[in-house]
Amino acid sequence: MKGFRAFLLRGNVVDLAVGIVIGAAFTALVTGFVKAFLTPVVGLASGATGDFSARSFKASGVTFPYGVFIDAVISFVIVAAVIYFLVVLPMNKMQERFFPKATSAPVRECPECLTAVPAAARRCSACTSQLAPTVVVQGGPADHGANLSK
Repeated sequence: MKGFRAFLLRGNVVDLAVGIVIGAAFTALVTGFVKAFLTPVVGLASGATGDFSARSFKASGVTFPYGVFIDAVISFVIVAAVIYFLVVLPMNKMQERFFPKATSAPVRECPECLTAVPAAARRCSACTSQLAPTVVVQGGPADHGANLSK
């Protein structure tokens, strides 16, 4: 029981619960907006006399209310756009600003297996063969046969 209590009181479980509740409330808000404002506009444009959700067709005595589906699609697009533009995009910008991607270290190929390994590595991480050391002189690799004792 103690472990279960610790699990429930862990921060990310509470954050997830709060996110779900806020998401449900936001979905209800968007659904209400779509039904109150957007559905009548789409209905007027399509000739459904202001209520597009009532649009349907019959085939072999079965009614297909496609207007309800169109309402759901409009709600989904609005929710997805709001989440993307108000949550995802700002979070990505903030992460780029505060956690810039580190530049990768220079790499070279292992002569045995042709795997890319860091230039400063002494062994290949894939085949474990020993690699000749690289000498860097004034920003560029030096000739391995050059006499460096001058």
